[in-house]
Amino acid sequence: MMTQLHWLSPCYIWTLPLLLIVLLILLYRTIVQCKIARTIVADRYQSALLAHFSVAKKIMKACLFFVGTLFLWLALARLAGYEQQVIIGQEGRDVFIALDISRSMLVQDRAPNRLNFAKQKIKQLINSLQAERVGLIVFSGSTFVQCPLTSDYGAFSMYLDQLDVETISSGTTALDQAIVSALTAFQSVGERKNKLLVLFTDGEDFSSNLAGIKKRAQKEGLHIFTVGVGTPEGGPIPLYDAKGNQVGHQKDQQGAVVISRLNEGILHNLAQDSGGQYVTASDTAKDIKKIVASITAFEKEQLDDRSFKQVTEYYHYFLAASFICFALEWLL
Repeated sequence: MMTQLHWLSPCYIWTLPLLLIVLLILLYRTIVQCKIARTIVADRYQSALLAHFSVAKKIMKACLFFVGTLFLWLALARLAGYEQQVIIGQEGRDVFIALDISRSMLVQDRAPNRLNFAKQKIKQLINSLQAERVGLIVFSGSTFVQCPLTSDYGAFSMYLDQLDVETISSGTTALDQAIVSALTAFQSVGERKNKLLVLFTDGEDFSSNLAGIKKRAQKEGLHIFTVGVGTPEGGPIPLYDAKGNQVGHQKDQQGAVVISRLNEGILHNLAQDSGGQYVTASDTAKDIKKIVASITAFEKEQLDDRSFKQVTEYYHYFLAASFICFALEWLL
């Protein structure tokens, strides 16, 4: 198969005119030196009076210097070739991460608020995972898959950064819908020995059928890990206008300020009943380390194969040739 050549550092291609300038300077210098030699000494006396001067040697030194510079430029531009298609089988686990974006996640008992604190924790989680495919589910009163399963953590982080509480208009939380969304997403993936879901939420729940959905999760082998975001003491839910300025706090029908608190009980039971684990999000990395340790304890499975073109670089050959040219030019 014919190798397809390309440049890995194409920015150096713009310096090619400099090589032409170097060539012109070398030619000019060689011509000038030869003229000076002929002016000072007649041709028939040059071998006797100018023993160390040789037109042929001057031309050879100029050529070696130019070729050495050319090879050095080729090494910097990193000429390479695609030689063959390589297929690598991937092993890992499929992990869906569900993030609560209801209005209670704006409470500031975690700095700067629960939502942003949870997003930071999710980034810590994916940075600690190795060879796992991750997907992102967002939920409040309704739910949807924001990012399908992927091994591209950069793309996952991009989807995560785009989230705010305005993504879903409902101000309530329905944990059962997040679980249903994960179960549906796993059905489209195919048969899996282990189905893993990590829920980041404050535990406030207005589900209509959490008990029934929890039984379905147990039947289909979905292991749910829950991360409680917030504090038991809680805090008021801030309200913002269209420009993002805080205009007060959410109040109930009696006009009292609503206090949102972390509901650890429901999250602990949900994780325990599904074979997962509950942790409280903290300012240290211990919470994420516990989740990662639990996830990596599950058996790896064969994921989709990845194919890519094998790249062969030639810069070291050009670098060696450049060194040889410069060494010979110095010795002459």
